[in-house]
Amino acid sequence: DMILVSGFNVYPSEIEDIVAIHAGVAEVAAIGVADDKTSEAVKIVVVRKDPDLDAQDLITHCREQLTGYKVPRHVEFVNELPKSNIGKILRRIVRERYGSSP
Repeated sequence: DMILVSGFNVYPSEIEDIVAIHAGVAEVAAIGVADDKTSEAVKIVVVRKDPDLDAQDLITHCREQLTGYKVPRHVEFVNELPKSNIGKILRRIVRERYGSSP
C-alpha cells in the first residue's frame, strides 16, 4: 500500500508510526483519498485514547515530525478499526468505509 501525493510516495506505515506515538491515540490507520490538487491526500482514521483529542492536535503533532506532503490533510475519529482474527488492521476495509469522503 502506498499513497501518491503530488508524485511523491508516502508509506502509510510511516504516518501511522508517527501518529501512534501521540499519547491521545489508541489506534490509527492511514489511507489515501482523492484530492484535486495533489491526486491523493493522506487521511488518518483514529481511535482515541483521550476523548479530548482533536484533529488539530494530531495535525500539529505530524507537522513537527513529518515532511509537509506527508502531513495528513484529513482526520476522522472512529470507535474502532476493522481487524482480522489476529488483530491486524484491515486497511482495505478502512479504505472502503472511510476513503470516499475526506
